[in-house]
Amino acid sequence: MTSQRSAPVAPPPPLLEPMPVPELEPAGTAVRVEPRPSVLKRLVAILGSGAARVFIIVVGLFWLFPTLGLAVASLRTAADNSATGWWTALTAPSQLTLDNYAALLGNERITGSLWNTVLIAVPSTVLVLVLGALGAYALAWLDFRGRDVVFVLAVALTIVPVQVALIPDAAVFRALGIFGDIPAVIAFHVAFGLPFAVFLLRNYFLGLPEDMIEAARADGASEFTVFRRVALPFAWPALGSLALFQFLWVWNDLLVALVFGFNNPPITYAIREQTRAFASNIDVIAPGALVSMAVPLILFFTFQRYFLRSMLDGALK
Repeated sequence: MTSQRSAPVAPPPPLLEPMPVPELEPAGTAVRVEPRPSVLKRLVAILGSGAARVFIIVVGLFWLFPTLGLAVASLRTAADNSATGWWTALTAPSQLTLDNYAALLGNERITGSLWNTVLIAVPSTVLVLVLGALGAYALAWLDFRGRDVVFVLAVALTIVPVQVALIPDAAVFRALGIFGDIPAVIAFHVAFGLPFAVFLLRNYFLGLPEDMIEAARADGASEFTVFRRVALPFAWPALGSLALFQFLWVWNDLLVALVFGFNNPPITYAIREQTRAFASNIDVIAPGALVSMAVPLILFFTFQRYFLRSMLDGALK
């Protein structure tokens, strides 16, 4: 009788450990982890501290110190400015007078240059706004061949120095018969202002909701109507900032005026003419500089809210 070997008995399977069941929390009681604040928020928090405010005030006063000296010098006679420093008027207010401003307003060279500056700055700013907005909308929302190439070229033109184009543009303006006149200065400023305008406004137009643009097109609106009634009203902060930058650049320009605007000189050209090799007409330069400074300051405070909105929108996007 043969014995049969019993088959080995398999060990029982290990018991499965029970899965942990998370505790249910009532709605609204879960602890939320706040995201890390952005760089802009941290910078605002730092600048909001007391020590930072004191530092900013000190830097601001130090920056305004030369302007204060220029303002006091504009209220002193040429003899007083030649004899003593402007700070002596702080202890002798009898030196202050408005005769320099009266003489300045009677100087046809200065008043004419102020009008020339307006004739240069206003068209240069308006043309850059209009042409830049149209070009930026086309690069943002119109699909055409070579769109990306055009945008890359526009961005590349923003880094081209002004000095590179002086001689070629002088030859072009001379051939057109406008060399030395206001149209040449305007054309130069518009040509160099458009690349930055297209770059700034295109990025702003791209932030508009696509559904809003497509809805306007579906309703039968033309592209110009979509641009004028849908895209343009939302771009006022960017347009205000662009107008401020362009106007200040043109108003304070001297290099382009020296090369192309000698027949109709702006205020910077006229003030520069008052400098001499061994002396300066400070009684003309100081009040002229302050009058020239007043217009950009008024413009800045007028468009300040648009400028701040554009900067904040760009930082948040």
